Parts: sequence; structure tokens; C-alpha cells
Amino acid sequence: MPGSSRHFVLAAGGTGGHLTPAFALAHELERRGHHVALVTDARGAAIPGKPDFLTAHVLPAGRFGKNPLGWPGAIMAMLKGRAMAKRLYETFQPSAVIGFGGYPAVPALLGAQAMDIPTVIHEQNAVLGRVNRLFAGRVNAIATAYPQVDRLKPKYTGKVHLVGNPVRPGVLSLRDEPFPAFMEDGIFRVLVTGGSQGARVLSEIVPDGLSMLPPALRSRLQVTQQCRPEDLDAVRSRYANHGIPAELATYFEDMAATLADAHLFIGRAGASTIAELTAVGRPAILVPLPIATDDHQAANTREMVRAGGARSIRQHRFEAKELAKQINAMALRPDTLATAAHAAWNCGRPAAASDLADLVESFGGADMMDVIRVGPNNARGASQGAEVGQGAAKESAR
Repeated sequence: MPGSSRHFVLAAGGTGGHLTPAFALAHELERRGHHVALVTDARGAAIPGKPDFLTAHVLPAGRFGKNPLGWPGAIMAMLKGRAMAKRLYETFQPSAVIGFGGYPAVPALLGAQAMDIPTVIHEQNAVLGRVNRLFAGRVNAIATAYPQVDRLKPKYTGKVHLVGNPVRPGVLSLRDEPFPAFMEDGIFRVLVTGGSQGARVLSEIVPDGLSMLPPALRSRLQVTQQCRPEDLDAVRSRYANHGIPAELATYFEDMAATLADAHLFIGRAGASTIAELTAVGRPAILVPLPIATDDHQAANTREMVRAGGARSIRQHRFEAKELAKQINAMALRPDTLATAAHAAWNCGRPAAASDLADLVESFGGADMMDVIRVGPNNARGASQGAEVGQGAAKESAR
């Protein structure tokens, strides 16, 4: 019955980009009184941030690489994982299985569909990923993080729900906090990260780019930068030579606190990064990873750049002089940076975890809920909505 405690399985590949939104949904479902389990691989089970209440089940999931000789082994691993998933479902009896992409989600979704358990996929990027493309025609619903998702066929429009990309509660709590005061004579705090492993190109370019800023801006810099362990000494030396104070680390335990103080972000354009920047409202200079599958990081930047909340620099153009030029354009005047921050904030979808929870709760319980949110957000982060049915969109104010 509606509102009763039910069981849900979240299936995600072993990367932070897939697991971070899964963890956020797990928190929301658990808060609503449901029981949640995670299906992933060994790498995913070790990702930091997993809620204590969330039991992880490690299933085999082969990868289909470029060498066909490895495909038979991958198929066998998938079939073994599918059988293990079915045994889990016989005991756990989930109302729905939600896939977040990555090969470890494949056996979980295959097992669910073999047992007629409703399935939902969530796409974090602005390009539908390989695993989600494989299942798009077979799942009950497709949740997206962006209004425009490449490689998503128009014939699936009727089951697409724009919910956003769930972010960690600690980061989301900053949404109603004001943008840090940025005065003409105050500290200019810059945060630089390159994803879970850092990015060498940022370590090589950013210190020199910051050194080229006008003296009035450069003298106020305070940098916080994530680096690879092997790059720490070299980056520290670069900043010291430029006379720029910098705090360097390979990992920041409390990213929410680090992001809270930042006036400008410089880094990659992963889905979770974009979601957190727009949830909090931080302007950014984004350098999409050039080898990302289907160039999805470049696609991730579109909405934020169009709104005026970010600037995107392709890696082949990411040079110290160009970086300094873009920073100067954004931060030379305090009002320009604050305006960009507000534009980024307007792109946020703070209700993503709640809306995704509404969607998955609609299986095995209440009738399908309308959780589609489209269009520009208003000043409080709410959004206009649209109801999609029978493949046609009907706009309505929310």
C-alpha cells in the first residue's frame, strides 16, 4: 500500500560518478522508511561515502573490451552475476531495481527483468551511457540529469523523467547559504580538482595561469588544489616560485566545507562535479576530459555555460595564458563573479534525490507520479514542470 515500507535495489558501476547519486538516493529512501541494498563490483564496494545502513552485494560483471577474445569470459561473468542477482531478489523481494550505469549494473538489471521486477535507469551525464543505451528500450522509466541527453532515442520520450543528479546531503545543505563575500580587496579563493584521481594537466597549467593574473587579483589568491600523489612536490614548488599561497592534498575528506569557501572552481566536468557546483551555486572554468566516452564531459558543460555560470576550455586549448584570460574576465569585478554564481545556482536541481525517490516509489506502490522537472529554475531553485504521456509533452507550471 502507498507509504508502506518496501525494498529497493540500487545497481551501480564501480566509480564515484555512478555511486555518488546512488548513495544520495539510498539516503532518501532510507529516510522514507524503506530498505535498500546495493549491487556493485569490488571496486564500487570500496568507494568512500557508502552509508552504513547500505549493504553491498558484489556481483561478477564482465567487461566487453575491444578484444573479442575476451567476450566469452565477459558473457559468462554476466550470466553468473545474473543468477546471483536472481537469488538475491528471491530473498530481498525488491519493488524495483534502479541502475545507475556501468557494467556492474548489467547483471542486476538482467536478473530483475527475468523476474518481472520493475526497472529504472538513471543517467547522470548529458550523453546516454553504453549500459543505459542497452536497457533504455526495456526499462519502465528513464531518469535524466539534463533536459537534453544525446543518444537518447525520441521514441523513449514517454518514459523519460528529468529529475537531476542527486548530490550528497552535506553539499546540498549549502544551497541556501549566500555566495562567499567577494570584495575588491578581499581574499580570492580558488578550488581546483580533477576528479577522484586528480588531473595532471591541471597541476601543470593552473599554477602558471594564476601567476599571469593582474597583480591586483593575483595578490589576493588563496588556492586549494587536489593533486595526484606523484605531482604534489612539483605543484607545491610551482606555487612557491610564483609566491601564491596554496593548500595541496590528494583527497579532501570534507568537500562540502572546501566548496563552501570557494569563489571559483577550476576542474573537470564530471556529472557529480556539475551537480554539486549547480546545487551550491559556484562559478566554474571547466576542462572536459578529452578521452571521456562519447565526449560526455563536454556535453555536461552545455547547460551551465549557456546560463552564464561557467566557461569551458577544451584541453587542447587549455594553456596558462588562456586560463588567465578567462579568470580575469570572470573575477576582475566582484559583481561579474557573483552573477555567474547565481547563474550556476539557477541550473541546480536540488530536489533530485527526492524526485528520483518519488519515481522509484511509484513501482509496487502508488500510481506513477509526475516528477518531471524542466525549464529554468526560479530564484529559489524550483522548476517549471511538464507532463509527458504517450510520447507528447504537455507543459504546465509547477
